[in-house]
Amino acid sequence: GVKMHNLAFIGLGVMGYPMAGHLAKAGHKVTVYNRSSERAKKWCSEYDGQIALTPADAAEGAEFVMCCVGNDDDLREVTIGKNGAFSKIAKGSIFVDHTTVSERVTKELFDIGIEMEFDFIDAPISGGQAGAENGMLSIMCGGDQQAFEKAKSILETYSKICKRIGESGAGQQTKMCNQIAIAGLVQGLSEALYFAEKAGLDGRDVVDVISQGAAGSWQMENRYETMLDDHFDHGFAVDWMRKDLEICLEAADQIGANLPITALENEFYKDIQKLGGGRWDTSSLISRLRTLEK
Repeated sequence: GVKMHNLAFIGLGVMGYPMAGHLAKAGHKVTVYNRSSERAKKWCSEYDGQIALTPADAAEGAEFVMCCVGNDDDLREVTIGKNGAFSKIAKGSIFVDHTTVSERVTKELFDIGIEMEFDFIDAPISGGQAGAENGMLSIMCGGDQQAFEKAKSILETYSKICKRIGESGAGQQTKMCNQIAIAGLVQGLSEALYFAEKAGLDGRDVVDVISQGAAGSWQMENRYETMLDDHFDHGFAVDWMRKDLEICLEAADQIGANLPITALENEFYKDIQKLGGGRWDTSSLISRLRTLEK
């Protein structure tokens, strides 16, 4: 069995809430912090644990501090901001960041960790809300090998795969690969379903056949029905994908990687935002095609 630990979890959003829940259910002592305290109270009514009023209080006495917030600024705020976790984090502890952020902020916080004698692991996640709720996330990690070994058994509580890819920043770069791969794929699927529509075919029949071959994908399987139905109020929001693609394109610029399709997708997602679809699922790219012809 897994040894029980004192853990902190900062950020109880769509992903963090169930992730922290899995840790509590596994028997760890979990202290949670969330910017809006209502959500923290709701979490505590559902799971065994306690609420901290600041990230600093959450981190105090914790062997592992997990974090899943929105973006670079949010991460800086809960770590090095006023009453941030780093002000009370213990030497020898491990900070695991599940947020999708830039390599820049990752490097900055990793370096502070070296100075203050705690470990910082970048551990972005993939698998969406369902993955978090079912404890079946994919976690890609960067950072010190020994720190990763220590954290791994805890991270396995809510993951189906948890792998160290390399040194600090490698986790974030792997998440970038994930978003780059998805961007072009969703456009291809959108164009295929849109073409079927225009040709007067039954989209469901088309997918029945083509999903069995080389065209099949997670996106096709999980999103084709809602795409055909023009229904997008679920899943991974376009606003977040835009944030992630900007991170990808900035990093690609730095390392001299040419990403023509990703750059184009970023523009297409801007169009969706202009249509008022910032909160729509990323599969809403098909609605851009439908709208263009009107």
